[in-house]
Amino acid sequence: MEDSTTTPLASTSTAATAASHPHSNRDSISSVAPFPPQPVRDDYEDEDDLPLDDAHGLLDDEKAHSRSRAGSLSFDFSSNLLLASSAEVPTAWGTPGGRRSGGGVDEKISVTAGIALIVGMQIGSGIFSSPGVVARETGAVGSALLAWVGAGLLSWAGASSFAELGSALPLNGGAQAYLDAAFGPLPAYCFSFTAVTALKPGSQAIISIIFGEYLCRLLYHTAFSADPNVAARGVPTIAIKLVGILALFFISVMQAWSSKAGTRAQLVLTVFKVFALLLVFVGGLVFLGLGRGASSFSFEGSSDKAAGYALALFSALWTFDGWDQCNYVAKDCAPGTLPIIINSSLALVLVLFLCANVSYFLVLPFATATASSTIGLDFGRAIAGPTGGVIFALIVSISCIGALNGSLYTSSRLIVAAGEQGFLPKLFARYNERQSTPVNGILLSSALSAVFIFFGDFAHLTLFYGVCAWTWNLAVVVGLLVLRVREPALKRPYRTWLPTPILFASTALFLIVLSCFSKPWESLAAFVFCIAGAVPYYFQTRRSAEVRDVEMT
Repeated sequence: MEDSTTTPLASTSTAATAASHPHSNRDSISSVAPFPPQPVRDDYEDEDDLPLDDAHGLLDDEKAHSRSRAGSLSFDFSSNLLLASSAEVPTAWGTPGGRRSGGGVDEKISVTAGIALIVGMQIGSGIFSSPGVVARETGAVGSALLAWVGAGLLSWAGASSFAELGSALPLNGGAQAYLDAAFGPLPAYCFSFTAVTALKPGSQAIISIIFGEYLCRLLYHTAFSADPNVAARGVPTIAIKLVGILALFFISVMQAWSSKAGTRAQLVLTVFKVFALLLVFVGGLVFLGLGRGASSFSFEGSSDKAAGYALALFSALWTFDGWDQCNYVAKDCAPGTLPIIINSSLALVLVLFLCANVSYFLVLPFATATASSTIGLDFGRAIAGPTGGVIFALIVSISCIGALNGSLYTSSRLIVAAGEQGFLPKLFARYNERQSTPVNGILLSSALSAVFIFFGDFAHLTLFYGVCAWTWNLAVVVGLLVLRVREPALKRPYRTWLPTPILFASTALFLIVLSCFSKPWESLAAFVFCIAGAVPYYFQTRRSAEVRDVEMT
């Protein structure tokens, strides 16, 4: 799902922050440790003999011994995922009143609310753009559907692994908290850096490009063209990019002017993407009932290029993105509900996306689907003529605006959190005194997204985003295996089947390696962003050590 970010977050996009007041966010930025980090103590050499703080009852009483954990250098995402103020969690998430006390949340996120959160994050603009890329790269309807099943099962395996981590480590923060627990602060810091500089901006750039493609085809004579394939090629690439940047600018101005406008708009805009998906289902059922299926569901003509399947899987995986969102607020979920939420939502979304793809191929000839980057518009044309194309283009465009709005809302607050803890310059932690909005954070996130839009396109950005996100997903799941070996006494209310994380890690590694050979430059760029956080980490730890040395003398 392009709405989340994934960051894996990212990363995605309808997720949003908890703070709309210039100071309300500051009391709940970090639930892990303050930043800058403190130097590592020299007396940790015999750390296996040190008792682990078991205040949360994570270890069996007789085995409450493990290594001492240093404070995390990454910032907490917990207050940046729900459209709420820091004083109250909206009742829409099943937490009536939801009053915070001392930085915590009294009411817990229910199963229904958690499923709604994940499903809402995953259903977005991706299902109206990725099917064409998946079909083109796989070469046949049967292979395309198989790629969607594979992406769904892989996402489900990852979600199941994250569910174990979320139940064993009921901390807000998701991947950054698990990386810190398994490998220490440096990987967690690097993940935070990637989320702010690549995952969120990359996701926003992809959504902006989708919006540009749909709106340009609608306005650039294409919705009424006799041949949609020819019409699609008639839209200049620069026009798509400029429209995407203008959409980003519009959302940025709206959010800089008023945070309430952004949150209220999000609730309304979410309805459009759900409505559009329902129309796809209905259209497919009508064609099926009339016996007018346009495509054969065979494997004839399937591609024999491994690189094509890698791109197809990354495109489908981007559509599924968002399955990890409840892990970012795991501490706020009712006890024992996180595995139920994750497994139920993944099963539901997998079925919905398969039904949507079947509907596309029932209505559209395979050649039309493979040539289209605006499959929703072509679907609307096929079922209701030019008017249907216009309606679908408008609905999907509005859906993209909603996804972009949510993603920018989240990413700007993550930048504020990073600025609060010294991860970014302090100016990015500031709120506008008059409007009570993080203008500097909005500007930085928008500027990074605009750079991605200018230099990339849908296919290349999807691959870049996929390599970034799945490199960190791989690291997190490897961390799960590390914790099983190193800390067997850790209480795990939910324990996934051991082959699940092993198969997930193996498949993710295979996809990443395959991408390195097929698209080396995009993969290299992704890896650079993944490790670039080590540079500010080094300077921050060095500065912290120097300050402490001065204080001690």
